[in-house]
Amino acid sequence: MSFWQRLLRALGYRPKPRLSFHADQEMIRSLQSLADHEQRQADEVAADLLSHALAQQQDEAVNLRCWRTLSQREQQVAALICLNYTNRQIASHLVVSTETAKTHVANALRKFGLHSKAELRRALADWDFSAWVD
Repeated sequence: MSFWQRLLRALGYRPKPRLSFHADQEMIRSLQSLADHEQRQADEVAADLLSHALAQQQDEAVNLRCWRTLSQREQQVAALICLNYTNRQIASHLVVSTETAKTHVANALRKFGLHSKAELRRALADWDFSAWVD
């Protein structure tokens, strides 16, 4: 250990640990190709991709927590919203009044912190609701 490293350590400096992971050759080639296409450094592109993936995973975790706060009926309504049902169609499908359907829609949106059915569809776009019909 050099004099400067010992001095920095004595002063309480701790370098940030470097993260490392294994990437196979195909992944490295794909990353380099993307970096070349964007005219950026491969490590910069990799950091951006990892950051995006982590943010997406956090969003999915938040959506799942919100989903679990919904009542069973609100989950049914949210699923039907994501299947592009209108309030009238939701009411008919669930055999409730349109006003009741609107109330369930409003409750589901509120619990997700959203303002429109379109926002809910975007938030849950990767979810498969096909089994919710019938």
